[in-house]
Amino acid sequence: MTRFVVIFLLVLVCLFTLEMQTGVQREVIEPFTAVLASISAAIIQPFDDSVLSYGKVLQFTPGGFAVSIEAGCNGVEASIVLIAAILAYPASWRARGAAIAVGLLAVQFMNILRIISLFYLGNWNLEVFTWVHLYLWPALIMLDVLVVFIVFLRYLSRQPGASRHAAA
Repeated sequence: MTRFVVIFLLVLVCLFTLEMQTGVQREVIEPFTAVLASISAAIIQPFDDSVLSYGKVLQFTPGGFAVSIEAGCNGVEASIVLIAAILAYPASWRARGAAIAVGLLAVQFMNILRIISLFYLGNWNLEVFTWVHLYLWPALIMLDVLVVFIVFLRYLSRQPGASRHAAA
């Protein structure tokens, strides 16, 4: 358990430090966040053609309500926590890679649902938007991370030789 905690914290610090670098923000995080806005708009547009995205902003036709997807709202931090937990747990690199890939998809799927729901909530009622944005969705996103990690652990426990952990 101590090994897991130490590796988890070390990977967490390293990934958060890397994420905060100006170059990483400019070259990776900001373009990724813009893609999230575009995907959200693309999902909404068949049902509501008054929605558009530009950069990291999702907006009702120019002049309407808009949300800007900022740091902490793009799922990157939750993904970092998931990656750190998976890398810290003793398993094969193949199992870790698969868990990270599936986990990142799960986190971003939930995050896109989050973005779209907040977009409509904000247009409807800013008080409700604020509460859901600050309290409900952060808990749900981290619950998603926990569920993915638990599924990973259950998968590992069902593998032949599960009582022996693969070398990290």
